[in-house]
Amino acid sequence: MKKDTHPENYRLVVFKDMTNEYSFVTRSCAASTETIEWEDGTEYPLVKLDISHMSHPYFTGKEQYVDTAGRIDKFKNRYARHMKK
Repeated sequence: MKKDTHPENYRLVVFKDMTNEYSFVTRSCAASTETIEWEDGTEYPLVKLDISHMSHPYFTGKEQYVDTAGRIDKFKNRYARHMKK
């Protein structure tokens, strides 16, 4: 295996599905500015997800209808800080 190809900052991170409030802890190097206190009382970095295996129609077998009004405006508001000016 090549040296220095893998990130060094792996740590436990909480991923939270914002559509159904499902959360899970796993090791990751995803960047996060938010933290959350987990069930064991320990504070972990928080990464918010728009969709996970608990809300995706392929895995749940249920089709969910999402409000489609203003999708472009919602996208622009959510990711405005990443867009170049």
